[in-house]
Amino acid sequence: MVSVEQVRDALRAVKDPELNLNVVDLGLVYEIEVAEGGAVHVQMTLTSPGCPAGPEMLSEAQGVLEGLEGVSKADVELVWEPYWTPDKMDPRVRSLLWG
Repeated sequence: MVSVEQVRDALRAVKDPELNLNVVDLGLVYEIEVAEGGAVHVQMTLTSPGCPAGPEMLSEAQGVLEGLEGVSKADVELVWEPYWTPDKMDPRVRSLLWG
């Protein structure tokens, strides 16, 4: 069966095209659930509700998960709570962007 960590690692392939950073390090992935049988549910958000790359990133996340060995079904849910802020980013990435 696929693990939460494997799902998280796979999602690192999904990048915000405007920032060229992956959705995990940006802190856009809020929750990952893996059920018996390989069904995966991911809650993620975007940097802003008007993010023009949003549909593309959600679709890419869905595709990455569906292509992951051990995943029988993938569901990517867009959520707005809690609202994304830069403090959700990986501290190393945040320091690269804002020193």
